Amino acid sequence: MKEIVLDVKGVNKGHYVPGMISNGMLYISGQLSLDLDTREVCTGGVREHMRQALHNIDRVLAAAGLCKENVVFCRVYVAGIDNWDDVNEEYKKFFGDHKPARIIVDAKELHFGCLVEVEAIAEYAGV
Repeated sequence: MKEIVLDVKGVNKGHYVPGMISNGMLYISGQLSLDLDTREVCTGGVREHMRQALHNIDRVLAAAGLCKENVVFCRVYVAGIDNWDDVNEEYKKFFGDHKPARIIVDAKELHFGCLVEVEAIAEYAGV
């Protein structure tokens, strides 16, 4: 196993790493819609929150030497399933023609008041 860590200023109080490589797969911990450098929750609505969470996923992928085309599965937690269409549109913009398997889970509330949290699994073998 290999840990993937990010060079960020904020202190992570949780007992986890942003990513863990095991058996040819990268498991990315849930990424909230907060700026990893400032630890501030992004402003705006669910679209901005989704973009920020996906940007954080992208940072973990890059730290592992991967890109979004390596992602095989995402789990998206959203505060309010009525936001599904907006979340789906931002997800589509981020991944383009690549379509990882996915589930969207309605969450009553997320940490720090974030509107979105995304976790992912990416193929690492051969990189």
